[in-house]
Amino acid sequence: MPHIFNRLSRLCILVFSLLNWQCVEKGKIIHYVGSGSSDLVVWLAGEDFQMVSHENPITAAERAITGAVLFVLASAYPESPTVVTPEFYDLVREKKLKLYVEYPDFVPGIKLEAKPMQTRLERGVISSSFFRPALDSLRILGLNDCHLIPSDASDPLIVLAKVAGFDRASYGLGGVPNYPLLAKTEFGFVSFTKLSDFGKGRFGPEDHMRALFSGLMKELTGRDSYRFVTWPRFLQPTLKETDEVSLEAKRKSVKEGVEWFYRGRFFIHSDWRERWLDYQSDGLNPVGPPVPQSAPVGDGTLGLLEGHSSNIYFDGSQQYRYWIRADVQGEAAFALASAASLDESDRYKVHAVNLVDYLFRENLRSGPRSHPDSAAYGLIGWSHTHPHVYYGDDNARAILGILGASAYLSLSKWDKEMVEAILANFRTTGRSGFRSNRLENKDLHRNGWRYYWERDLVNPAPHFESWMWALYLWLYDKTGFKPLLETSKIAIRTTMEGYPDEWRWTNGIQQERARMILPLAWLVRVEDTPEHREWLDQIVGKLLENQVASGAIREELGGEGKGRYGRTKSNEEYGLHEAPLIFENGDPVADMLYTSNFAFFSLNEAAHATGNPRYFEAVGKLSDFLTRIQVKSDRFPDLDGAWFRAFDYQRWDFWASNADVGWGAWGTLTGWTQSWIVATQVMVVQNQSYWELTSESGVAAPFDDVSQTMFTK
Repeated sequence: MPHIFNRLSRLCILVFSLLNWQCVEKGKIIHYVGSGSSDLVVWLAGEDFQMVSHENPITAAERAITGAVLFVLASAYPESPTVVTPEFYDLVREKKLKLYVEYPDFVPGIKLEAKPMQTRLERGVISSSFFRPALDSLRILGLNDCHLIPSDASDPLIVLAKVAGFDRASYGLGGVPNYPLLAKTEFGFVSFTKLSDFGKGRFGPEDHMRALFSGLMKELTGRDSYRFVTWPRFLQPTLKETDEVSLEAKRKSVKEGVEWFYRGRFFIHSDWRERWLDYQSDGLNPVGPPVPQSAPVGDGTLGLLEGHSSNIYFDGSQQYRYWIRADVQGEAAFALASAASLDESDRYKVHAVNLVDYLFRENLRSGPRSHPDSAAYGLIGWSHTHPHVYYGDDNARAILGILGASAYLSLSKWDKEMVEAILANFRTTGRSGFRSNRLENKDLHRNGWRYYWERDLVNPAPHFESWMWALYLWLYDKTGFKPLLETSKIAIRTTMEGYPDEWRWTNGIQQERARMILPLAWLVRVEDTPEHREWLDQIVGKLLENQVASGAIREELGGEGKGRYGRTKSNEEYGLHEAPLIFENGDPVADMLYTSNFAFFSLNEAAHATGNPRYFEAVGKLSDFLTRIQVKSDRFPDLDGAWFRAFDYQRWDFWASNADVGWGAWGTLTGWTQSWIVATQVMVVQNQSYWELTSESGVAAPFDDVSQTMFTK
């Protein structure tokens, strides 16, 4: 009897163990084929699932028990689809496995094209109610550089399409092709691209990606809640929204901000100069893959690249913009020189000087720009590929950058060229103080500079006009040359009297306000009247209506009919033109290329010009915000320390509409964005203004000779 009892006992234990194993398997074990470092596998392992690896799909299906969960992940993406066979699907059906397979070369009953397609502007769009309530229909997923196998799968859960909108396809799916991206079939879920490396690929927004995989896992495992503690993030803001920002954190943001120039290999080196020239080409589409991290870093004598395009590759790396712009050289010199004032870095000082010398040595100031008898004399060319084009806005920022660098470095070597540059712009400014957005050599030489000096033009577009007014006021303060003051006052009055209905905005009305603050602040410096203070407070007050608790400044579109680049008008138009980061007012996005960067600098000048505590508070909040959202990444050193153009301050994530053709949501810019944030952060740390910093400039010394030359020729 005892031996019978023992045998029955062991049998009961075996049966119980098998039943318990099935229970554990169904709830906690996931079989997979593919890389153990896949973001999906890493995340689920962190959620306490037991991840069981297999060599190939057939082996996995054979070893899994009935009803088990099986992932077949794309290991050779994007080069090769995942090889799966009819026999595999037979096993899946027979064992009732819960399947997720991606990028497959075969699915029973679905016609697949042999060659995958590569996309750029297309985004994932929820096309069903499957993911409700977390993801409603038409919600958007940013799937960078998506390679997809076109198919005739019916009733897909997600499609891939080029759609306009912030985080929802605002025009639906009309007017553009769409392709099944994720479908639920009789065998399980089939993804026609690779979704499992969502972290490495920098898919977003993060809350949408979490909702996507939570919905899939609920269906596959029955579990519907997750901690997301191990959710892979290879790139993130430096600090959380609620983190305190210390003075040391701000100093560190400056250090990281200028070291980014070096980590990104943006200083051109002679060893890879041909790479720059090849990708820059004619400047119309100067983009290419990143400079390799093994490449040497230049010292500024060959210039500084523009930064990143917003195009992200499937592995998360990001295209570079291989373009040399004049404004960037001056702005970056300012950032480097200002950073050197905090830590006394000789390297920063040397490279700042080299950048400015490069600007004057290259074609940006050579040719007709260096001939006193030319109408273009003194002007600074737009770029290496377009030296014959002159934007007053770009000239202003290059000049401000060089003057700021000169002050930090205690140098006067460029004073004459700076006076020439300011007066070159001034003598091509009309009698009402407006210059127009852009001038070109061919027109200047045909018309002569007096034509522009005498014309009566009105162009209330602060983005293009206002910072040159600020420079006229600055130079008036140093020289007492009254026409600089009087012409600026006429233009400023006209612009303020036309606010907001007559303002011509570019990517939004908010950036125009941000630009207008600087000349208004410096007008108070030279003529502190109640009216001038009222103008300043009007624009600052309106800007700050859109500053939220975290310090972010919300973007805003202007009125109909005056916008140069308003919201994208259709799905077909998405990605074809310059564009705002938002689709409609209220979208929670801050812009570090066109608004927050310039507002930071301008508000600091306004605060010091007036002593207004409200302005100082706004500067402090914006400083904290920019410190928090600086990019932090170990995986992508060329992005570590940068500021992207876009930030969604509600999600606390790098997200926005990526419709802009050249400088989209994830674009960086060594000049406009990086340099003004870094340089202003230094002034905030030092409790100083640019006006005070440059107060001892020696530009008055060459002024008389230069003005006589330029206004008598």
